Amino acid sequence: MNTPAMRQFQEIKAKYPDAILFFRMGDFYEMFGDDAVEASAILDIALTKRQNKIPMCGIPYHATENYISRLISANRKVVICEQIKDTTGNSKLLQREVVRVLSPGTVVEENLLKGFSNNYFCVIYFEENSVFLGFADVSTSDLYYCHYSKDNYLKALGV
Repeated sequence: MNTPAMRQFQEIKAKYPDAILFFRMGDFYEMFGDDAVEASAILDIALTKRQNKIPMCGIPYHATENYISRLISANRKVVICEQIKDTTGNSKLLQREVVRVLSPGTVVEENLLKGFSNNYFCVIYFEENSVFLGFADVSTSDLYYCHYSKDNYLKALGV
């Protein structure tokens, strides 16, 4: 299918091939192609076909939180693409842009995190003779950090 909206979808999807793209169309986020097949199975929602050709599924824009949480729990990355404005004076073609990329390793919203477990972010920073490690548990707000000399950091990491 070669409509202006599908061309937009394909251009954006090409930038995020490893993610499920939530593509805003009116009051729904639509998913197409392989994204639709995978998302419909994970989310247990109906899989249809656009003009009997392209697999598609959709969710209401106001109900995304639950669906995103389920995809994150299934270890999937989600890209949110919003309608921004009319670019041509033609109300059928809206400018769209990615406003969020969510993955199991980048979620900090409490409602999307796994409950009753730690949720860590880790930073490793190398200097010429040192390494600095920082860990933040975004569930408990605990912060841990340490510094090792070049000679000792591999030993400290258990390598």
